[in-house]
Amino acid sequence: MHEKLIREANEETLRFITRRHFLLDCVTGLGGAAFGSLLLSGCSSNAGSSPLVDISGNPMAPRAPHFPARAKSVIYLHMAGAPSQLELFDYKPELQKLHNQLCPPSLLEGKHFAFIRGVPKMLGPQANFKQRGESGAWISDNMPHFATMADEVSFLKAVQTDQFNHGPAQLLMQTGGARLGRPSIGSWVTYGLGSENSNLPGFVVLTSGGNTPDAGKSVWGSGFLPSVYQGVQCRTKGEPVLYLNDPEGMSRDLRKQSIEAINEINKQEYQSFGDPETLARIAQYELAYKMQISVPDVMDISTEPANIQEMYGTQPGRESFANNCLLARKLVEKGVRFVQLYDWGWDSHGTSESGAIDYGFRNKCREIDRPITALLKDLKQRGLLDETLVIWGGEFGRTPMQENRDGKEMPFLGRDHHIEAFTMWMAGAGIKKGFSWGETDEIGYAAIKGKVAINDIHATILQQLGFDHEKLLFQFQGRPFRLTDVGGKVITPILS
Repeated sequence: MHEKLIREANEETLRFITRRHFLLDCVTGLGGAAFGSLLLSGCSSNAGSSPLVDISGNPMAPRAPHFPARAKSVIYLHMAGAPSQLELFDYKPELQKLHNQLCPPSLLEGKHFAFIRGVPKMLGPQANFKQRGESGAWISDNMPHFATMADEVSFLKAVQTDQFNHGPAQLLMQTGGARLGRPSIGSWVTYGLGSENSNLPGFVVLTSGGNTPDAGKSVWGSGFLPSVYQGVQCRTKGEPVLYLNDPEGMSRDLRKQSIEAINEINKQEYQSFGDPETLARIAQYELAYKMQISVPDVMDISTEPANIQEMYGTQPGRESFANNCLLARKLVEKGVRFVQLYDWGWDSHGTSESGAIDYGFRNKCREIDRPITALLKDLKQRGLLDETLVIWGGEFGRTPMQENRDGKEMPFLGRDHHIEAFTMWMAGAGIKKGFSWGETDEIGYAAIKGKVAINDIHATILQQLGFDHEKLLFQFQGRPFRLTDVGGKVITPILS
């Protein structure tokens, strides 16, 4: 037993002395200095970047942006799977005239699709459209409740991407890069601004639809930023956060003492090595302790008035998009900086009835129509919409052609992935009301005016939060990184 304890102690010592620590300590740190000169950034992954911590050492302390912000918080509604713009917001009567005709060769030559092969048929809109509100925005009958909010939002009709598979496209939309390892938007925002509520995470993730996005939890990860900035997934069914409660037999006082002891060791380690991940670990221990009280309270929607429950269409105790929309309002009301909702199930290929554009897609629209409308109305009536940026969209659009596979028609009506043009919208926090920017051709195939790239959307989000997207930086692997990579232009026409 004695030998086993000695062996375990030696193993822990070896794990503690990492290569970075060796380079920093060996020969009065000359190894670290030399290695750092090669990387141009020292051994700290954050050298020379924006301040990671305030004077108190808290990585989540509130920080001022580059200039006065219009938005204090963000609610991002991502429809995982990519909803069809042609059945929602991009009205194309000319496409209806081409219904069931063979697709012209000009739309296929030199193009790549996820599944379409050979010559597919054109597919007319499977919805009825009307102009809504004073703005006259075309919105389909798939979203009758949302149609009443047409004068509150700005539509982006010509969004483009260069990724036609779900995983890479979701990563690009959520992290600014199509490969794993980049921080998500919410992580960048909390890194730049910190949080106004020390008892709740600055970045909260809520999922619905029965699955996480195709790209997995990496879409709300912190990438190369310290892990304290990654999204915290909360659940509306069961424990709000897994393993948040104290272990059986441990009192709250004992838990507090154990955390204080662990963090004292962590502080000594940080003083020795200056690794920002140690600060992240300290902050996470302290936040988890505080969350034991605050999270169950804010995640309990049963205490909301009956009229609010009815407006959203909530189902307390169950996983639902409606519950998540109400929670999003509660969270930003409590000072949470970034709330990300993912709703899975929007991949309408026509391979089954649930994936049919004229059946399953309509059911998905019914699930989100009322809650989204309620969210916008609720934020507005509480005076929160002026300081909360709300974003809606998927990772790409859908084709004007009916999907076929291996040249064969699908059993149900569906549309393939489309990167040339799709629709997103924004509302609140300095976004123009009742406005549309961008235009597609007469069949909704290509963007012809007001084209918007993914990093333009990111630049605009950061702009409303008070950041110059080119100056919100993090030093990593010897060079500065930013959310918008090497591109990005603020979409100024939609700003009020």
